[in-house]
Amino acid sequence: MKNLFTPTDTAILLIDHQVGTIKLAVSTPYDEIVRNTRALARTAVATGMPLVLTSSQEDHFQGLLLDDLRTIAPEAYAARVKRPGVVDCWLYEPFRQAVLATGRKKLIMAGLTNDVCIVYPAISAVEEGFAVQVVADAGGSPTAAADAAALARMAANGVVVTSTNQVMAELATDWASATGGAIQRVMYEESLKRLMEA
Repeated sequence: MKNLFTPTDTAILLIDHQVGTIKLAVSTPYDEIVRNTRALARTAVATGMPLVLTSSQEDHFQGLLLDDLRTIAPEAYAARVKRPGVVDCWLYEPFRQAVLATGRKKLIMAGLTNDVCIVYPAISAVEEGFAVQVVADAGGSPTAAADAAALARMAANGVVVTSTNQVMAELATDWASATGGAIQRVMYEESLKRLMEA
């Protein structure tokens, strides 16, 4: 496959996975969002990929980022970009600069919610020349209709809409490689184990 996303040319951006905001994303089950967000963060850590976190108005109903992110990626959590309220985080210069500092032109993005917090920066990044994949099942929206509209709008504007396991498999490329094996362990522990052992 041409234009494959790999751990050496890609950064992962997790946007507004906050304890309050996640309550709004009812189109995807709560536990599924948490598992998939954990999987993406763990994949970044396990492969050495840049991981950029951002939050919006932590002192409002949105609250802090999920504790899982602090546990999995303490350095990225400490360096998170705290936005005062800019909806399109790409337009908040400290966040944009944090992404540019990774030196990566391929971005894997996920956020809460899909219909507000991820749709705009994903499109903005594409407009600036980045290749962008949005992980739909590591986010959600207040309604199924809102989620479908957001995903359709992103796809119509050049964003590739994907899923957690799909993008992890793409990053792995070869399960028998060291990188592939590390990603496979994360995928099994966060996603497949509950299915295999049911």
